[in-house]
Amino acid sequence: MPEGHTIHRLAARHRALFAGHKIELSSPQGRFAEGAALLSGRLLTSTEAHGKHLLHHYDDATVHVHLGLYGTVTDGPGEPPAPVGQVRMRMVGGGHWLDLRGPTDCSVLAPPEVAALRARLGADPLRAGADPSAAIARITRSASAIAGRLLDQSIIAGSGLVYTNEVLFRAGIAPTRPGRSVPAEQVRAIWADLRGLMAEGVSRGRIDTVHSRHLPEAMGRAPRVDRHGGEVYVYRRTGQPCLVCGTPIARSGLAGRNSYWCPGCQA
Repeated sequence: MPEGHTIHRLAARHRALFAGHKIELSSPQGRFAEGAALLSGRLLTSTEAHGKHLLHHYDDATVHVHLGLYGTVTDGPGEPPAPVGQVRMRMVGGGHWLDLRGPTDCSVLAPPEVAALRARLGADPLRAGADPSAAIARITRSASAIAGRLLDQSIIAGSGLVYTNEVLFRAGIAPTRPGRSVPAEQVRAIWADLRGLMAEGVSRGRIDTVHSRHLPEAMGRAPRVDRHGGEVYVYRRTGQPCLVCGTPIARSGLAGRNSYWCPGCQA
């Protein structure tokens, strides 16, 4: 599932391409036909992301998109091509087109529904002025594993498996450690690290979490080859030596997800 930096990149791109233009909306697949008919021809005023949720704002309504595991977005200049595959939503305007396929959700929300969505999401490290105080309080009061708390979108919105596993490694904290055993100042440092790493993800279009001294050129090692791209410490590196201490990276299930860590650095 795309993490928050990807959704913020999409929001910025869609804002640049379509905001300020009247948009023709359609649903070649048919599953968004009613919503498309309601909003087609209206002005797209702005776009934004909150965590893993993409929002396209029209005058009195918002198209909410959650890509989920299988959603994809493609766009291009000029006239749109003939629809290929199950295109849930097509946008045309401002000299560009966009096709959305396979999202978990694509629906029209009224302003009170957008407010309700925001209310159930935690602070997003990529949103200007986001306040982590409530998230820190919830984590440090919890007896649950800290990895699960960081993945809970009602606590911190946008951080997924990659960022969660990586910031815990960088903090030297085992993913199974109870949240209430982690000092508040350390959780605040994790938040700050997330903000920095995710901002780099928006800029680069991939997730990189290793310090410069652990990059391939600094260590004389081969670059990481993985469909997720980027240089990481533990994510999807099961059995490979830790870049810091050489201990084989471990993996186990946690809260229904995979958790990766270094038994040496995160004892």
